[in-house]
Amino acid sequence: MQAAKIFLRFVIAVITLLPAIPSAHAANQQPFDVRAFQAAQESGKPILVEIHADWCPTCKAQLPILNKLSSEPVFANLARFRVDFDTQKNVVKRFGARMQSTLVLFKGKIELARSVGETGEDKIRAMLNKAI
Repeated sequence: MQAAKIFLRFVIAVITLLPAIPSAHAANQQPFDVRAFQAAQESGKPILVEIHADWCPTCKAQLPILNKLSSEPVFANLARFRVDFDTQKNVVKRFGARMQSTLVLFKGKIELARSVGETGEDKIRAMLNKAI
């Protein structure tokens, strides 16, 4: 009986702390929103649009690299917008993406670079550097 009480307290503590655990996404990544995207463009910020699918192994490989790079001070101003390849077809079409794992880099309103399926950290870093 005592073990069951201890276990129950543990489960309650874990459930209580779940909101405090950081998500897999970096703080500067957000779901695509046209108004937020346009505001970032107007401000001249560097912007990365990530065409992503949860089931995509390439996207899963890109995510920790993008999170790592965007947490570096040099990329602190980078706005990241995540587009769901499966549910946001109109946005996918807007960016001319033909498949998931597409990365589109902007500086303000100007598209600077585009990558499809890239998972090399050095190549992704080089791409992001174009907007700094």
